[in-house]
Amino acid sequence: MSETLTIFTPAFNRAHTLLRTYQSLCRQTCQDFEWLIVDDGSTDNTKELVDGWIEENKISIRYIHQENQGMHGAHNMAYRNITTELNTCIDSDDYMPDDAVEKIVSLWREKGSEKYAGIIGLDAKINGSIIGQKFLTDLEETTLRGYYEDLHGTGDKKLVYRTDVITKYPEYPLFKGEKYFALAYKYYMVDCDYPLLVSNDIYVIVDYQKDGSSMGMWKQYWNNPKGFAFFRRFDMMQTKSIKRKWIDNIHYVSHSIRFKNIHFLKESPMKIMTFFSIVPGLVLYEVNRYKVKVGKLYKV
Repeated sequence: MSETLTIFTPAFNRAHTLLRTYQSLCRQTCQDFEWLIVDDGSTDNTKELVDGWIEENKISIRYIHQENQGMHGAHNMAYRNITTELNTCIDSDDYMPDDAVEKIVSLWREKGSEKYAGIIGLDAKINGSIIGQKFLTDLEETTLRGYYEDLHGTGDKKLVYRTDVITKYPEYPLFKGEKYFALAYKYYMVDCDYPLLVSNDIYVIVDYQKDGSSMGMWKQYWNNPKGFAFFRRFDMMQTKSIKRKWIDNIHYVSHSIRFKNIHFLKESPMKIMTFFSIVPGLVLYEVNRYKVKVGKLYKV
């Protein structure tokens, strides 16, 4: 009998944090899962560490190594190799409460169906406080975009997807020389067709790292402009929020300036709004450049 859940972890030079993730999975009250580690070109001792855990045989572990492509490239590889009904990503610097798998599997067996893409649950900090806010007690289903834009929700949330759903949408695009792309790209496409079951259970404990993507978005904007421009074009057509459309257009202009795309207005699906975003987009570009320079991350 195969497991119900795959927990996949993209890892790039995180041997120093992976042990905590591993130990939390060994403590799970329900072992109905496989741990899939996608090593995204690590140069530390990640492989040796994982080989040792596989030898211990405490939990089911699968290890895949690939050339460094960034977080989204590791997600692509994971989705190609997951065979379980459900999957969720636990980052290499995070870990799961001891009963997280049990709660995920139990909720899905009780309420899961073809109607739902999966489950949306809570993230918490190491001190136990919820990131953002809990879901309203009478909220049974939502989409990711609907939660943030319609319900004005806040804070990172943990997503558990049906594998047959998440894998039927396009993979994350790869751009030469860039290592970051918004993971919400796939999630927002899923939102168009399926809602998510809502859970107020904590599925992951998050420990944001200083070198992690969440802590350095100015750097990510600067170093990955083609990917961000692509995502902004996608998002400005997906969102129903006028405010969000303006934000997307302003960022789209800023990213386009960064990689010297003189055809950005022609390529925009919202040309009038993009035109009126040129000046604020230029201002944002200058702010981005200043932020990166001050942070000693300036790259030309």
